Amino acid sequence: MRILFTIFILAPILEMWLLIEVGGLIGALPTIGCVLLTAMIGAALLRQQGLSTLLSARQRMEQGQVPARELIAGLLLAVGGALLLTPGFITDAVGFVCLIRPLREALIDELLRRGVMQVQGGTFTAGSGPQPFGQRPDEPRDSGNITIDGEYRKEE
Repeated sequence: MRILFTIFILAPILEMWLLIEVGGLIGALPTIGCVLLTAMIGAALLRQQGLSTLLSARQRMEQGQVPARELIAGLLLAVGGALLLTPGFITDAVGFVCLIRPLREALIDELLRRGVMQVQGGTFTAGSGPQPFGQRPDEPRDSGNITIDGEYRKEE
C-alpha cells in the first residue's frame, strides 16, 4: 500500500519536473504539441490493439478455451490508454509499453512468471492467493459444487 501511495505522490512531481525541463529546452508550444501527439498516437494504437485483442478473445471462446491472456492484455490496454491520456512523458512511456504488442506480451509473461497474475485451469487469479478472480481472499474457496437459488414452476 505504501508503494502505491509513493507512486501517486512521486509520479506527478516527476512528470511536472520533466515537462518543465523539456519545455525549457524546446519551448512551451512544442512540448504541448508532443504531449498531444503522443495522446493521438496512443488513441490510434489503443483502437487497433483493442480490436485485435477482442477478436483474439472471441476466437478463443469460440474454440471453447478461456481467453485468460487476452483478459490480461485487455486490462493492460485499458491502463495504457489511461496513461497516454494523462499529460506527461513518463506516463506516456509506460502507456506505450502497455499498447505495443511485443512489449505488452513480454509484460504479461513477466507478470505471469512472477505470480502477480495467474492462469490456472480456466480460472484467472490476481495476486498470490489461489482464489478465483473476483473472490475475496477471506471468502472460503468453492469446493466445486454449484448452488443455484431460485424458484420454479412446473408447466403442464
